[in-house]
Amino acid sequence: MQAQDSAAAMVIEQPVADTGMMTTEAASGDALLPVLLPVVSDEAVVDGADAARSDEVRGLLAAIRRLESIVEEETVALATRQKIDFDDFSARKSRSMLEFVRLMRARMHLGGDVEVTEEIQRLREKLERNRSILEMHYDAVREIASVIVKAIKEAESDGTYTGRAAQDGT
Repeated sequence: MQAQDSAAAMVIEQPVADTGMMTTEAASGDALLPVLLPVVSDEAVVDGADAARSDEVRGLLAAIRRLESIVEEETVALATRQKIDFDDFSARKSRSMLEFVRLMRARMHLGGDVEVTEEIQRLREKLERNRSILEMHYDAVREIASVIVKAIKEAESDGTYTGRAAQDGT
């Protein structure tokens, strides 16, 4: 037992090769894995709560950026008239949005973080642009569909009710 305690102490004081990081371990009674902490010259190591908060912020920012990337990819494809698999984009956006919403619900306290707020605002702007372009495409599809429906009705008509329909305005 004595040898294990001294080995753990040696690990705490030795930096990991070429990473600028240092490992620490819990007290000898705890069964936790070693944790990598940054080595900041001879000052105290970063507080665990601050490190956990920064991990939460980084995770939330990564989720926001993934969603932003998918939205931007779809917007560019729509704007440049590329062939698009709408089912794929819809599924990817849905999964990413679900991840984002779950992270936000779990970490509501991060909503006040300046960087998170800026990323959410940027995402909101990209979503609005995406919505606008999707709406324009939807309107075009609806207009084309109505032209096709009208052409089909005219092709199927034998003219029997055409005079009456023209008088009624339909």
